[in-house]
Amino acid sequence: MLKRLSVLVIVLAMVVAACGDDDAETTTTTGATQETTTTTVATTSGGDDGGQAEGGILATVQARGVLKCGVSGSATAFSEQQADGSFTGFDVDYCRYIAAAVLGDADAVEYTALTAAERFTAVQTGSVDILIRNTTWTQSRDTDVGMDFAPTTYYDGQQVMARESAGFSGTSQIADLEGAIVCTNAGTTTEKNITETTAALGVNITLNTFEDYNQVMDQFIAGACDAVTTDGSGLVGRKATQQPEGENWVIFPAAPISKEPLGPVTIQNDSQWLDVAKWAVYSSIIFDEKGITSANAADMKATPPDGEIDRLMGGEGELQTAMGLNADAWFQALSQVGNYDEIYARNLNPVGLVREGSLNASFLNGGLIFAPPAR
Repeated sequence: MLKRLSVLVIVLAMVVAACGDDDAETTTTTGATQETTTTTVATTSGGDDGGQAEGGILATVQARGVLKCGVSGSATAFSEQQADGSFTGFDVDYCRYIAAAVLGDADAVEYTALTAAERFTAVQTGSVDILIRNTTWTQSRDTDVGMDFAPTTYYDGQQVMARESAGFSGTSQIADLEGAIVCTNAGTTTEKNITETTAALGVNITLNTFEDYNQVMDQFIAGACDAVTTDGSGLVGRKATQQPEGENWVIFPAAPISKEPLGPVTIQNDSQWLDVAKWAVYSSIIFDEKGITSANAADMKATPPDGEIDRLMGGEGELQTAMGLNADAWFQALSQVGNYDEIYARNLNPVGLVREGSLNASFLNGGLIFAPPAR
């Protein structure tokens, strides 16, 4: 009860602060850098203007007819805003999967590109219904910050990338960063991890931080940073898409310096909405485990191979209606977006993030991707 009250107090304080001015300018200073950003935060109220309808977020989304999904917009292969304004990526496809399940239409999504500093406020104030933005599940975020985490969709770990021309190689270690300028995102677990790791090893670095990772990469490409650090998946994606011709960027081969379980995030204490987010992920994993794809979904619905798939498809004993969804919610999501492996292969394979042999392989193949039974 005390945790719930504390979260409500925080949210009310944010709303009151936002009411004074539509645009709140905040300045963050970290190390040798100072970044000024302007953020618009929507206040919560009833009806279709951003607030929750009676019954929680699920009822609000269904009444509105659109899912508001917070993403990065600049995370290679996970969520990228294209020149035409559209969004693509692994995280984006999970926004689409949830929209297909809740609304019957994978395209009924309004995306909001959020920086690391903006993301939790957007969830707390109702500016977005769900956050699917390479966000790490941690104890503090699960408690003090007031978030609830759906299952992990991607197991990652923080690593370091540097230029070969600066004297680094495929065998470089954290100790080799002595005296280096390292750049990363401000106000993230990434910043805290590299600070704690170098301090523990007695390695002296200059850490420059920026609110947006595009700024980090701009500094790295310009030569203002000797190295950059973030989740390993992000470094692989950036190397694949941004490495200039004639250069070789190397990712340090040592084990990741942190555990970074990434997945969807909802506001705390809306258990119905959290259940929707959880079983969206779990259903996509079960379909993958059993070889049920978007291509054979209709056939498997007509002739289910077992009771679990029958229930997930909306057949006898289905549980979707008890969650406030249509019986065929997961069938719609699968048909329109695909199972876990389809989502993974479509977005992550092209940048070199191969699933086989990684932590993100199915538990059937030695990985960590696993779902509880649908019964």
